[in-house]
Amino acid sequence: MLHLRRGVAALVALLACPFAALAQPAFTLPAPPFTLPFLPSPSRDWTVTLGVEGQLQPDFEGAKHDLLSPVPIFSIHGAGSPERFRSPRDSAGITLLDYEGFLAGPVFKYVPARTASKYSELNGLGDVKAAYEFGGFVEYFPTEWFRARAELRQGFGGQGGFTADLSGDVIVPLSQQWTISGGPRLTIENTPALSPYFSVDAMQALASGLPTYNAKGGFHSTGAGAQLRYQFNPQWEAHSYLEYERLLGSAASSPLVQQRGSPNQVTVGLGVSYSFDVRVR
Repeated sequence: MLHLRRGVAALVALLACPFAALAQPAFTLPAPPFTLPFLPSPSRDWTVTLGVEGQLQPDFEGAKHDLLSPVPIFSIHGAGSPERFRSPRDSAGITLLDYEGFLAGPVFKYVPARTASKYSELNGLGDVKAAYEFGGFVEYFPTEWFRARAELRQGFGGQGGFTADLSGDVIVPLSQQWTISGGPRLTIENTPALSPYFSVDAMQALASGLPTYNAKGGFHSTGAGAQLRYQFNPQWEAHSYLEYERLLGSAASSPLVQQRGSPNQVTVGLGVSYSFDVRVR
């Protein structure tokens, strides 16, 4: 545990510089030119969380080799509301509704482009452009130690499909600073979301040597994840996590996965984040 504390402290010291300018009292932004009647007024204090993670994950979805890359952290919720649990799987989002354990708001997720020339396994399969997924989330805390969350996102760009991410997490405080959590995961996607990554058309089959294949929507993956979090103070925190996913259905049966990849997908990450308040007049 002592070595883990020293490692976390070293990570924070390394990454603290980009956020040092944020360690100031809350500042004030002008109010937006209009408001929507069905949403709470933005004229209040908001807590913004920014951070970065180092993430070791498969080179591409379905791959059997790993790639280390940085991943940003971003979220906004009303200041003064109880601190809520965050999972590394959560997309960037804004909490607009926080009532009696129910939270909801918009989310955004960026899916990097898949460039065939970078990986020998993708030879002949062509590139898939970057995707931008917009949608919303709903989560519920029936108790302080459990969270259920659903994200629904529509893709644009590299894939134009629909994705539903479902998860549950048991949250166990080990002390005032240490928290451990974990639970099941399930992802469902329709055909337009799956096909660009797992289908093989006739031209791609000729170029790659793989058989033709038409991926269909349905259950995409299932698995589980766990996270260890350390809170230095109300502003700074660090976390490490492990996520395992098993591809299902058309994704698992794709010749790309069967012949050149793996249905077992593991992601490991270590990150740090900083929270500060912004006042909107």
